[in-house]
Amino acid sequence: MKSDKNKKNIRLLMGNEAIALGAIRAGVRVVTGYPGTPSTEILETVAKENTGDIYVEWSVNEKIALEIAAGAAYAGARTMVTMKQVGLNVAADPIMSLAYVGVKGGMVVVVADDPGPISSQTEQDTRHFAEFANLPVFDPSSPEEAYLMLETAFEVSERYGTPVLLRPTTRVCHGCAGVELLPPLEIPEPEGFVRDPSKWVIFPRLSYQSHLKIAARQPILGAEFSRSPHNSISDGQGRRGIATGGISYEYVREALTENEAVPLLKLGTSNPFPEQLALEFLQNLDEVLVLEELDPVIERALLQLVGKHHLQVTIRGKLSGDTRQAGENSVESVTEDLARYLETANSKNSPSVQQDSEGMTESLVECPSLPVRPPVLCAGCPHRASFYAIKRATRGKKTVYCGDIGCYTLGNAKPLEMVDTCLCMGADVTIAQGIGRVEPDTAAFSFIGDSTFFASGIPGVVNAVYNQSDLILIVLDNHTTAMTGCQPHPGTGETMMGSISEKISIEKILRAIGVASVEEIDPLDQTASIAAVKRALDLTGVRAIIFKSPCIVLERPAKRHQIIREDCTNCQHCLKQLGCPAIMIQDGNVEIEPELCTGCDLCAKICPSKAIVEVQA
Repeated sequence: MKSDKNKKNIRLLMGNEAIALGAIRAGVRVVTGYPGTPSTEILETVAKENTGDIYVEWSVNEKIALEIAAGAAYAGARTMVTMKQVGLNVAADPIMSLAYVGVKGGMVVVVADDPGPISSQTEQDTRHFAEFANLPVFDPSSPEEAYLMLETAFEVSERYGTPVLLRPTTRVCHGCAGVELLPPLEIPEPEGFVRDPSKWVIFPRLSYQSHLKIAARQPILGAEFSRSPHNSISDGQGRRGIATGGISYEYVREALTENEAVPLLKLGTSNPFPEQLALEFLQNLDEVLVLEELDPVIERALLQLVGKHHLQVTIRGKLSGDTRQAGENSVESVTEDLARYLETANSKNSPSVQQDSEGMTESLVECPSLPVRPPVLCAGCPHRASFYAIKRATRGKKTVYCGDIGCYTLGNAKPLEMVDTCLCMGADVTIAQGIGRVEPDTAAFSFIGDSTFFASGIPGVVNAVYNQSDLILIVLDNHTTAMTGCQPHPGTGETMMGSISEKISIEKILRAIGVASVEEIDPLDQTASIAAVKRALDLTGVRAIIFKSPCIVLERPAKRHQIIREDCTNCQHCLKQLGCPAIMIQDGNVEIEPELCTGCDLCAKICPSKAIVEVQA
């Protein structure tokens, strides 16, 4: 009988949970970030598993998060920052300089990429940023590998005095696997900050010298990565090979049949590129197919290597048109790519055929198409009431509605159609200023959420007041960061450490900036909301309306509404005006689905026949 001490501690973990627990095991002391799918659960798991010796915070934005973590790393602590790929754009300024200044304690910046994209406005590849900034990047292929990579990433960061990027993609972040949890590492206490202006104060001369050191470091680190357990070669037969990395490695393993044992290069680090390992792989090969997400990073590196060493090897992938240029990979897409490449018609898991019990092939039964489910504002969402009030108040006027990133971006959908532009976080108020300069006769509205206001909206409002712009700022305050899972922000009075702080007032900030007219209104009070918008339209300069009503996920009323059939004229006004998912057509009549209705009362207020009444849920 085996002793308990030999028993493995295996837990079923989401990839984001595995990253968090890997960081905790590696001795992380400070964790900061800004919520963004698919990265959000990493920081939340650290907070949940925190025994009290880790400082955790949702920062105001990614730039702030990275700078706080850098300060802690200057003092010798191991730190981690979490964000999604577009968040790295916000943090680009400090991380580029930090690559030159360096760190003392290990610092891992987790940037979750979103191939697809599934929940993002871009499909950018963080591996390019690693090359641009000369930063090491780790690319996990599974939750298990992500857990183990944290130890290596912190060690590399401290050994070379540099921030390190960890780049999980959506399917790694949100995939689940059994992960063996290992004992915590023994990490010494942080030394503390040691004053040294020649190191920590970035002057041009220091930057020049640091650039030389970084350039000299790259081949050394590349050689180290050639020996890394996260990079490997699987032996196979033939002169055709496959190179891959990240989640695509798992897809390749699943797609290959037992008799398709081809040479396989698996890369968990793409920068600095492990040249020695790649050269070893390319020996005795005529052709290599590269399967990766998102961009041809490994493919370009192999092409460069082939040219540098004058190898007679053909590299195929995105650049050659052998794989798709955009979108995420899947077992099915990789199977098709491999079938074409290896010239096998019946690869395992082929989406077109399956084996019957006698070894014959037959067509798969066609599954019905999934129903189209476009994203919509939740039933009872207060943003719907805000948009509807503005739409009614501005009827007949020349307007432009500049949106932002958040749940309220869904206000662009019919029948509301209240979002004309959406660029990036904080761009609502600035895009409105730009349009207003060209079309001064247009009533320019900008929509921003409460969390986004704190993250990136304030500088734009300062600019508008300073430059005497003419716009109406609409702050959609639902008391949370709703789109990413209801995280706290400076206006909620809560922190990730469990403490309660003073709520920061958006109204007071706006008045302090110099916005002369600021009103707070409950959007579910349609009469007051419409009147407030009309008052704002009669004014000039920068004026603001704060529509305050909690997210329906936070506070669901204990009531709902139903339609009195004999009073309903079936005019469908509620359905056509609001687009609420709880209102639908059944057997030719408008009905309210009781399981979806939240009792917000908006449909009852606009019903011309007064046929919608409140009932107990």
